[in-house]
Amino acid sequence: MIVDLLTGTVRAGTAVLYASVGELIAERAGVVNLGTEGSMLSGALGAFVVTAWTGNPWMGALAGGICGAMMSFIHAFLVITRNANQLASGLTVMFFAMGVTAFFGRGYVQTQINGFEPWAVPLLSDIPFIGRIIFHHDPLTYISFILVPALWYFLFKTRRGIILRATGEREDAVYANGLSPKFIRYLAVLAGGFLAGIGGAQLSIAYTHTWVENMTQGKGIVAVALVIFAAWRPMRAMLGAYLFGGAQALQLIVQQQGYEVSPYLLLMVPYVLTLVALFIVERRRVSRVPEALSGVFTGSGGG
Repeated sequence: MIVDLLTGTVRAGTAVLYASVGELIAERAGVVNLGTEGSMLSGALGAFVVTAWTGNPWMGALAGGICGAMMSFIHAFLVITRNANQLASGLTVMFFAMGVTAFFGRGYVQTQINGFEPWAVPLLSDIPFIGRIIFHHDPLTYISFILVPALWYFLFKTRRGIILRATGEREDAVYANGLSPKFIRYLAVLAGGFLAGIGGAQLSIAYTHTWVENMTQGKGIVAVALVIFAAWRPMRAMLGAYLFGGAQALQLIVQQQGYEVSPYLLLMVPYVLTLVALFIVERRRVSRVPEALSGVFTGSGGG
């Protein structure tokens, strides 16, 4: 049961992990994107449709990322170019994506696809206990294992990463280096949307192999919350995503074991746990908002 729980934690947390990492990139550049939920939904539908058409889940995953980036481009244009309020723009994009995906996804609700299947890594998957938990997943989950440390290295050990962080902290320093903060923010928001789209793709073509309306069920909003929980650090974002995934896996195991617990109560558990984690983080004051976001969170700024 413990192995099943931990394995389910990784599987269920991967989609949120991609979205959290993507949102972290955008927020490090100074843009909050509540439309991450919309990018996930667009990515889930785009990946599912292309996989159904081509039979190639890799093409589907790429399409999912592109769809997520396209949805984020709307937010980037409104916020960066038109100086719209970031929270209002993100919510608008999210509801727009819900409507678009519900309309275009109607014909794919019962479609069968050949998506990604769990692949056991030779030798490593045979390691007792750890092998099944870590080394028996779909390819997108394995990529996420590499993505998080790679992003940490990029942010804190490379010049481009320092420039990205400076854009969200001291954009005058970016200007002084002859660079455009607006251009960097565009790239960051698009990259965040692409990763959120990959997260949606993982959900539809690797985790469930189905498409249903609003299948992300608020995971994109949770991803935004987890970035705050993580204090804008990739490794902590990974921990938060797996915390959410573990709560989801636990509810499934409890149902499978036949315990008489209200299914509605079980559906609440991952989201309540996220709220509790955010409360603890805020109480301990371990997070420091990037300077460019301070006006957004306090209500005194927009784009």
